[in-house]
Amino acid sequence: MKARTAPAPASASARKPPKRESALAERFALFAECLLTGVWIAVASLPVVTYPAAFAAGSRHLRRRTAHEAGGWREFVVDFRTAVRGGWIAGLAGWAAALAVWVDVQAVRAGIPGGPFVGAVGLFALLGLAVAGLRAAAVWEPGARWRELLGAAGRRTVLDPAGSFLLVGGLAVVAVSGWFVPPLAIPVLGAVAAAALAVEERGRHR
Repeated sequence: MKARTAPAPASASARKPPKRESALAERFALFAECLLTGVWIAVASLPVVTYPAAFAAGSRHLRRRTAHEAGGWREFVVDFRTAVRGGWIAGLAGWAAALAVWVDVQAVRAGIPGGPFVGAVGLFALLGLAVAGLRAAAVWEPGARWRELLGAAGRRTVLDPAGSFLLVGGLAVVAVSGWFVPPLAIPVLGAVAAAALAVEERGRHR
């Protein structure tokens, strides 16, 4: 009789569990993904009134990334097409608000009585609308209605001033980046979307 041969020992690579990325590498990868998402958001915002849908699709992409779910440019495009169906109206309303603030600024320059106060109120209201829009985009899901999202986001903007000021700071970073190095403002848009996600996540755990 032939002696049975003992099974070959499992290789060291088979016994060891697959190595996970270090925390530093994972954070750097997420930062790089934010910058790439900023480019996607900028491209999707080129039709002018589509920026709410672009931020919504970008935010959903980053949510998938942080949840370690598969998804890339194709999923972003699908989300963008879904979000833009009602999001273009929100984008149009945002531009109308910006135009109203521009008129207020012209009133201030013309020296109309009460102009500085009206201009300050208009600018404050525009910042509030921008923050509410970012908050709404951060929680957007297919099938959600923009009117309801913006209404709830407006309440969170008022009730969570700390998070709102954080987003105002993010918008200021985009403005400063665009002022000094215009191309840098494009990828930074992804960081603003990530900040909106962080603010919303923080609000859920309060």
